[in-house]
Amino acid sequence: MNNSAEIFEIGLGLTSPWFVEKVSFESVNDIKELHIYIDFQKGYKFKDEKENELPTHDTMQRTWQHLNFFQHKCFLHARVPRVKDLHGKVNIVSVPWARKGSGFTLLFEAYSMLLIESEMPVSKASKIMDVYPQRVWNIFDYWISIAFKEDIITDLTKIGFDETSTKKGHNYVTTLVDLEQKRVLFATKGKGSETIEKAVAYLTDKNVDILNIHQACIDMSPAFISGCEKYLPNTAITFDRFHVTKEINKAMDDVRKNERRGNFDLKGHKYLFLKGSPNIEEQSQRDILMDKYKSLSDAYTMVQMFKDFWEFENIEDAKGYLAFWCDLAENTKMAPFIKASKTIKNHWEGIVNYISSKISNGILEGINSKIQLAKKRARGYRNIENFINMIYFVAGKLKFNYPQYSI
Repeated sequence: MNNSAEIFEIGLGLTSPWFVEKVSFESVNDIKELHIYIDFQKGYKFKDEKENELPTHDTMQRTWQHLNFFQHKCFLHARVPRVKDLHGKVNIVSVPWARKGSGFTLLFEAYSMLLIESEMPVSKASKIMDVYPQRVWNIFDYWISIAFKEDIITDLTKIGFDETSTKKGHNYVTTLVDLEQKRVLFATKGKGSETIEKAVAYLTDKNVDILNIHQACIDMSPAFISGCEKYLPNTAITFDRFHVTKEINKAMDDVRKNERRGNFDLKGHKYLFLKGSPNIEEQSQRDILMDKYKSLSDAYTMVQMFKDFWEFENIEDAKGYLAFWCDLAENTKMAPFIKASKTIKNHWEGIVNYISSKISNGILEGINSKIQLAKKRARGYRNIENFINMIYFVAGKLKFNYPQYSI
């Protein structure tokens, strides 16, 4: 064996019976490529799953793309043996440097996954790997599918459902989140009640006891409500604090819009009344406007009073305060707050349940921000399955068994 072959054997981690037969630089379309030819020891008997030694039946010539050698593309070639088992069936032997059905080495795939893990869009990763984007997607989808299939779900008691889109306003995806482990367990196309059904079916297939799920956090989507009531009948619903507050803020802004008609000094001040901690200048400007427009002052007072509801510890006290707030909202005679009061009464149990459950979509929002960042980097996803797999990758906390590659 020459020195270069031995060096490449060490670099590829080859062990008996595999060895490097030849290494050569070859010109393909006037471009130099490194080609490594691998063979196995003559007469070697490969073992099956039961440790039976089987002689080689015949061989198949195979090629895999490997990581570039400096600026040169690199390919491995090998005679892959086929063996006949004790029942006469012919099977191809697995090689240690690549998985079955792939045209790439494991290290090539591991490096591709590392680039994606480093928050690089697949399109850019494919340029670095010098292959078509779909080939990198194929690698990505394969390892995600394996990790997702082998994922183990334990101690699931609190869950959340959220929705997101593949790109602005298109093709919604619903995610099921473990609120305690802070990870996405399942994602599926759509945002209707059927998404809850699919999520519950998935958990059942994973041998999760649905009766152990005590709490579910959702927004006030009728589809999510009906889905949870039908497929998770023993699970208490908590309406997400953010979405409930959003209803109150909408009432505030609707009052501002009503006053704005003909009053141009209210133009462009939407967030002046919704902002939590304005600076001194903004606060002064807001006070001036509230002194001038009584309805804005009354609406703003209702918004601030509603915030106190979330601080209650005793559920009966919270119910009493919420009922008091609803009475005040209706007495204001302002249509937006009367509507908000009706919304609260229609979702009473789920809103009040927050006082005891203390769960919200803060975790969902954190996960969704990761998903949105991945979507932004990719400038949206045309393929919804790719988007779902990317959700698992960035927010599923899956465990992968491809070689760990570091740079």
